[in-house]
Formats: sequence, C-alpha cells, structure tokens
Amino acid sequence: MKASQRLLVKKSVNPANFNKGGLEKTLSAFSLTMMGVGAIVGSGIFITPGIIAAKYAGPAAMLSFVIAAVVCSLAALCYAEFSSTIPLAGSAYTYVYTVFGEFLAWILGWSLISEYLFAVSSVAVSWSSYFQNLMSGFGLKLPTFLTAAAGTAGVSGAGFNLIAFVVVLAVSLLLVGGLQESTRVNSIMVIVKILVIVLFIGVAIFLVKPANYHPFMPHGVSGLVKGASLAFYAYIGFDAVSTASEEVKNPKRNMPIGIVGSLVVASILYVAMAAVLVGVVHYSKLNVGDPVAYALAVIHQNWAAGIVSLGAVVGMTTVLIVMLYGGTRLLFAISRDGLLPKVFRTVSPHTKVPVKSTWIFGIIASVFAAVIPLDKIAELVNIGTLFAFAMVSIGVVFLRRHEKLQQINSSFKVPFYPVLPVVSFLACVYLMLNLQAFTWHMFGIWLVIGIVIYFAYSYRHSRIRAGLRAKESKS
Repeated sequence: MKASQRLLVKKSVNPANFNKGGLEKTLSAFSLTMMGVGAIVGSGIFITPGIIAAKYAGPAAMLSFVIAAVVCSLAALCYAEFSSTIPLAGSAYTYVYTVFGEFLAWILGWSLISEYLFAVSSVAVSWSSYFQNLMSGFGLKLPTFLTAAAGTAGVSGAGFNLIAFVVVLAVSLLLVGGLQESTRVNSIMVIVKILVIVLFIGVAIFLVKPANYHPFMPHGVSGLVKGASLAFYAYIGFDAVSTASEEVKNPKRNMPIGIVGSLVVASILYVAMAAVLVGVVHYSKLNVGDPVAYALAVIHQNWAAGIVSLGAVVGMTTVLIVMLYGGTRLLFAISRDGLLPKVFRTVSPHTKVPVKSTWIFGIIASVFAAVIPLDKIAELVNIGTLFAFAMVSIGVVFLRRHEKLQQINSSFKVPFYPVLPVVSFLACVYLMLNLQAFTWHMFGIWLVIGIVIYFAYSYRHSRIRAGLRAKESKS
C-alpha cells in the first residue's frame, strides 16, 4: 500500500460492535435534549441579543437569531444522520474517519480538542466574573490577583484566576462520579436556567413599548446578516451532544431527537429574549456588558437582577459540564483507535467513565482558564467548530455512497439531499473565511503541533494500520 493510501485508510464500521465500547448506555432523548440546551444556552443569552441589536440588526435582532438557527440547523441535520447511523463516541472525528480516512480524521479530531479545551477555559473565565458579581452582592470579594488571568484587560498585576481554576476541577469531579449523576445535575440546572429566562420574559413583556420596534431594520439587510453571523456562534454547542452516541439508549431514535430538539428549544429562547429585550429598551442603548440587567434597571425591576445573575452562573455551569464531557469522550475515541496513548481510553469498571481522561482534560483546561486571558482563547473555539461542521456536512454525501454504511438502517436522513449538506458546507466555509487573521494564525500553529504528534506517535500506533501490517506480513 502506498504512503498516501496509508494516510487515508478508513475506519470500518461493524454494527455488531456498537454496544461493545465499554461505556454504559444510560442516556434518553430527554437527557440528550437537556445536554444540548445546556451547551447552547449559556451566559450568551443574557448578552448577545443586546449586542446584536445595538451594533447590527436593531429590533430585527430576533430575525438574526432565526436566520442563524436555520443555518445551524443544516449542520444539525447532518450530525443527526451520522449519529443515528454510526452511534459511536467521537462525534465528527469518528464520522470523518469512516468516510474520509485517518489523516483527515486526526486533523479534525485535533481541531475539536481545541474547540472543547478552549470552550471550557473561556466559559470558566466568564463563570468566574459572574460569580464574583454575585458574591459582591453579599459583600464578599477575593483579591484581584486571584480572580483574573495575566494580561486581562484593565487588571494590573493579575496572575491566576483561582475561581475559574476551581470550577473546572469541580465539574471534572462531578463527571468522574458517573454519567447518570452528571446528566441529572445538568438537567436540573437547565430547568432552573430556563425558568430564569422565562421569569425575565414574563416580567418584561408587560412593559414592552411598541415604539421601540421602529425602525425595525435600521441598518438594512446587511446589518441583519451581520447580526446573524454573530448569533450563529451563540448556537455552537449542540455538536457536543453527538459525542454521547455510544452512551445512548436507542441511538437511532434518540440522537436525532436530542440534537434537533435542543436546537429548537434554544432557538425559541434566544428569539423570545431578543424580541422582549428590544421592546423594553431602545436598541441603541443596549451596547452594554449586561443588557438584560440594564433593561431590568430601566423598567425598575432591580429585584430580578440578582436572579438573572444566578441564571447566568447556572447557565455557564451546564456549558462547562457538556463541553468537558464532550472533550473527554473525544479523547476516549481517538485513544481507542491508537492515535493517542491508552491512558485516555481507560474506563472505570465501577462508573463506566474514562476517569483518567476526564482528569487530564480537566486539569489542562483549568490551568488554561487560570492563566490565559479570555480574549485570547474565545475566538479559537469558533474555527474548530466550523471546521467540524463543514466536514460533517460534506461527509453526508460520502456517507450515502459508502457501500457498507448503506446497509445500516439509519432512522434519520437529511431531507433535500444532496442540496442541504452542500449548502451547509458552503455556509460553514464562508463563516470560517470571515474569522480574524489572528484566529487563522493560531489555528495554523495548533494544526502544525497536531501534525507533528501524528507522525511522531499516532501514525506508528494506529490500530487500523497495525491490522493492515499484520495482513500484509501474512501475505
């Protein structure tokens, strides 16, 4: 076999092995939907609607979220087909390994590691800020050098964000306790978060001023589209649901419900929040760091501000749970294929959880959160996610042409094939091309590191390639 062919060797999928991964199947469609909502709806729902309205779309911000949801749903449909056809841990990494081959799968898997790692780190930093604001209401305050990373804007002499460091380790501890316990806590927190959002909408909707909706699109269609581009990133997170495929009861039915259902619920919450927010306060006044709290002050409902802060903290906690979970299952899948050391695939016989992988990933993420400024890590989440969306979208075309996979009875098929997968691919590539040059430079450095690791370790330890070498030696 030629060297180029070895790089693109594909992972064979045997349905008989779908239930033999060592992970316990405990997740239902409801658990998956709660995971998806937990990942998508974080602190952003209390911030992005105001920013989009003030800077880009005006009162039409609600439509920006609708457009973003439609674009995001294209990728979600592609994920749903893959996850119901190949219910294995690893999400996009496993799908690409199956249809495109090992090297591209490694590149994508390495990119996704950055997505989950930097997502956990950046959310932990935001969690720290909100938690400090919440505590300040009770007159409690930690020293500055223990609450912000070095180089954080406006912070002199800062060096270690202790709160961000501790919260990531706390979530890691929750996850190693077992998936059932983790999903139960996540579901409770998601329900609390939804109730907080509904509380704000219920309080504010009776104080909406119709005049605030005029002009509806002050910056025209271009402002609406720019707002949609920013709103798209608010929906990032549903892909983490697909990493749970191997731990789902009846994945052919429950995976599509969990992925699509979580996106629908999140979309309704974002659109409702945007619609009420711009109705209560004129869009031009919403370019603030905490637009929801500001709106409550304007309508003299300060009593609800503390509840909203609590909702933001709870919301970000669910994001941490799901993203940290997704990162550990990704490492588990890559290690199981031999591309990473076996320590990442060791599963506890008691909890059926990859404990070592969870702690390693959690410790690295906690250190990143403690010492790296937020503005340096948040952007890196987007490019890894969009790369995965693009590969999964175009991958559906190759999935349908895969002879062996055609024999697997998938319960879900992307409608309007092949138009929707191709449109989704092009939309993701377009959004990638609009990211900052700094993001591309950092992404390039990350990929170079990944390629070095691949040829130094992964290529020689690949389990699939080891099987091929064994066959060649016999022949």
